Amino acid sequence: MRAIGCSTCCLMDRTLEEALTLISDHTGRAEILSDGPHCLFRFEEVCRSFDLHYTVHAPTADINIASENEHLRRATVRVLTDLAGVCDRINAERLIVHPGHVWGEEMRQPAQAALDRSLDDLAAVQEEVNVRFAIENMGAWDICFFRTPEFLDRLADRNLGFALDVGHAHVNGNLESFLERGEAIHVHLHDNFGGRDDHLACGDGDIDFRRVMAPLPPGVTKVVEPNLFQHYEKSLEYLRTIAP
Repeated sequence: MRAIGCSTCCLMDRTLEEALTLISDHTGRAEILSDGPHCLFRFEEVCRSFDLHYTVHAPTADINIASENEHLRRATVRVLTDLAGVCDRINAERLIVHPGHVWGEEMRQPAQAALDRSLDDLAAVQEEVNVRFAIENMGAWDICFFRTPEFLDRLADRNLGFALDVGHAHVNGNLESFLERGEAIHVHLHDNFGGRDDHLACGDGDIDFRRVMAPLPPGVTKVVEPNLFQHYEKSLEYLRTIAP
């Protein structure tokens, strides 16, 4: 179970050094949410003090790869390009990116076009770095792109990776469809009851984690993304009980 990492999202009230210290006591993998007190543009050096395998989650605040404002879209791509450089320096395997959002239906078409331009840009960046981009499916928020498996074709056409968030897929009612496609290179593990994106400990909702874990090939990186660090520990205990 030490191969199943923990996201620092549940430890944002601590410094990055404190968060990685806690995580390293339980697992050999950490996913750093590069936002706020864990921003890797400020705290990259902290990562070198730990013998951990890393994945990195791009900032979730202030950036939007689907922004129809071209100045903001380009700035977002620049941030992700620079963060990919950080990922290479700390030997992170995946850089997880949200697919962007739109604030009104009247702007959905230009926002979709902006998103496609950003995916093209990220595919070009990926050719120049070692880290693999993984675009994450989103939950049941109308403003978000990439809520259904059909979007996977856009990623495949550009050789971009897919980060399967099982909780997001469950609230959209299409987890089984995502699993059947079998294209994920990274997985976020957390639970809910299908109505809200609660980020519960695995086993505390009604997601069938036996069905989730069974088809994952060895190369898929796996991270629990809980609300509380105690939920990471509880998730590992539960996942041990269902391991084949």
